[in-house]
Amino acid sequence: MKTAFLFACVAVLTVVGVCQAGDLRKNFYRTSCPAAESIVKNITETRVASNPNLPAKLLRMHFHDCFVRGCDGSVLINSTANSTAEKGAVPNLSLAGFDVIDEIKTELENRCAGKVSCADILALAARDAVSVQFKKPIWEVLTGRRDGNVSLASEVLANIPSPFLNFSSLVQSFKSKGLTVHDLVVLSGAHTIGVGHCNLFSNRLYNFSGKGDQDPSLNSTYAAFLKTKCQSLSDRTTTVEMDPGSSQNFDASYFVILQQQKGLFQSDAALLTDKTSKKIVGELLELTDFLKEFSQSMKRMGAIGVLAGNSGEIRKKCGVINS
Repeated sequence: MKTAFLFACVAVLTVVGVCQAGDLRKNFYRTSCPAAESIVKNITETRVASNPNLPAKLLRMHFHDCFVRGCDGSVLINSTANSTAEKGAVPNLSLAGFDVIDEIKTELENRCAGKVSCADILALAARDAVSVQFKKPIWEVLTGRRDGNVSLASEVLANIPSPFLNFSSLVQSFKSKGLTVHDLVVLSGAHTIGVGHCNLFSNRLYNFSGKGDQDPSLNSTYAAFLKTKCQSLSDRTTTVEMDPGSSQNFDASYFVILQQQKGLFQSDAALLTDKTSKKIVGELLELTDFLKEFSQSMKRMGAIGVLAGNSGEIRKKCGVINS
């Protein structure tokens, strides 16, 4: 089943365009732009060297791209006077790293104009950024995605899983993209890097059930620590590490702390409320096990609703639909 997914295009109802098995493949640009993947890798690695927070940012951007209209680079499009793009939706206002994608695109257009899609650049850059610490790629990125030409802020909230979701809602969200409970748990492990804004979890500290109470499923020592960082429900600017003490290190400690009831978001804690997902959490405590599964789930996520063949376009600039 896992092998079949490598060349599968996961059908997403909101995506217009035909998706055939085999549309994504290894080294899609071998003839049209042979240096494409090395250009992405070199620029990404240079940028990560000066900004260790970049892997988390590019990984999140890739996830937000794939969950709305599939992995079509629509998250990269700028809003216009007539239309607010995905970038303008609340869950995407804190996305960052667009300048890195633009720098890569500029270089690729100089080398081989009109060949490499922004959707592929994002998928590759996310992988390359996270892989820097391992000095080798930790998942395979098949290429051949084309760029979408629709980006609507109004489609984001219904498609990006909220940090406030319970288990059944998370499962439904992932299922709608062709992903399983296993993928849900494994991909949640991406929270091993990056930060979360206080307003996305402070209700667990101060007003969990509307009675000024604390979430009983949150480790009380950890809750006391979080209260020193997020001192009110109204704090929308302070950020906290999602994986305390190792938020710039891609490892399996997310699952270790999750078992200690130190998951930051309700959506993290939700993974312990179901027997199946709780068992999967317990199987991912070692880095080698987590990386193996993460590699497979990222391939599946990276194939959601891709545009290929004559669908979509190859944008000249990632922030602008071709005229």
